[in-house]
Amino acid sequence: MKNTWRFSGNELKYLREVIDSGFGSGTSGSMNNRFENAFAEQCGAKYAITFNSGTSTLHAALAALDINAGDEVIVPPLTVISNIDVIFAQNAVPVFADIDPNTFNIDPKYIEKKITKKTKCIMPVSLYGLSADLDPIMKIAKKYNIGVINDAAEAFGSLYKNKKIAEIADITSYSTENSKHITTGDGGIVVTNNEKYAIAMRKFGSLGYAAMKSGDGRIRINKNVFQDPSYKRHDTLGLNYRMPEVAAALGLAQTERLKHFVDLRIKIADMYLEAVSGCNFITPQKTPDGYLNTYWCFTVKFEHKDVSWKEFRDKFLSFGGDGIYAAWTLSYEETVMTSEIYKKKALHYYKNLSYKKGLCPVAEITQPKLMQFVTNYGDIREASVKIKALKKTIDFFN
Repeated sequence: MKNTWRFSGNELKYLREVIDSGFGSGTSGSMNNRFENAFAEQCGAKYAITFNSGTSTLHAALAALDINAGDEVIVPPLTVISNIDVIFAQNAVPVFADIDPNTFNIDPKYIEKKITKKTKCIMPVSLYGLSADLDPIMKIAKKYNIGVINDAAEAFGSLYKNKKIAEIADITSYSTENSKHITTGDGGIVVTNNEKYAIAMRKFGSLGYAAMKSGDGRIRINKNVFQDPSYKRHDTLGLNYRMPEVAAALGLAQTERLKHFVDLRIKIADMYLEAVSGCNFITPQKTPDGYLNTYWCFTVKFEHKDVSWKEFRDKFLSFGGDGIYAAWTLSYEETVMTSEIYKKKALHYYKNLSYKKGLCPVAEITQPKLMQFVTNYGDIREASVKIKALKKTIDFFN
């Protein structure tokens, strides 16, 4: 098996349990519930609900907060396009607030300036494993009576002021895509301490089944009820975003080893920090006191006056590095936004909506400088080869 370091726990055991049980779906099987319960306990949350992606988790979260046509959602521009897609999917309006130049996360001081009578939600992104600055965000949300969805797709195990991040926002969303701290191949899981939100998200992700509960996604528990011709199955709108039982089996096994995966990435990031220490043209993402950055990747600002981003990357590759990833283009500068194709979704709400360069100047200056280095290695030895290549590259250009 490839990636034995990644799947060296109970994955095969739990997959066998699913197969031996008859390969049930998430509405009849128990593996999703076991994964959800284990993950909720790890996060310090009351409720967890599995989904087929970290995009569908965000979509369900917006629906749970009753975000609808014309409502505004404040979001940072430096994030994956999923955040924007799900806002448009609800016929809502993305509103961009600028980032902090040191943490690369949304800056609370810009959020309140974007609040209007139409604002219904703030969606910070805890980028690269570092929590967003949640206290002032929650304070603003309380002041204006709006919800907060923390997109923590990359921030498994992260702490904010020594507190688990899942305990703070109204809803916290995670991705279990292959590059994340734990993986189900593709998938996502969302947590909350609010029972109303938990029920709403579970129903939204499973066709609006009336029998859904906050802590249980099974609907065929009592066949005498379910097989009655007069039984009404659906009491709200929903989509089919369920996680397959086989994926949940992986998720459960991975959750049992979450601390190992998180600790390994932190150790690797510490090695990167040592490698770039003293370099005057590389500045790592700032981790404030009391935060635990769990380093989905190790991210820096590259600011060499005489060497280009690409030139540095090419030299890194020549020394044995495995590539440097660029940050996403800012969401409002992606072609899907500049072409204004979103207007086809709901012309009534979007006909006067447009996004121009200069909207978030800090993000526009920062994004082209960002370099993301891999932390998703199986052990320290594998990582050390790449980190030595980085150190050699820095010395070459010093």
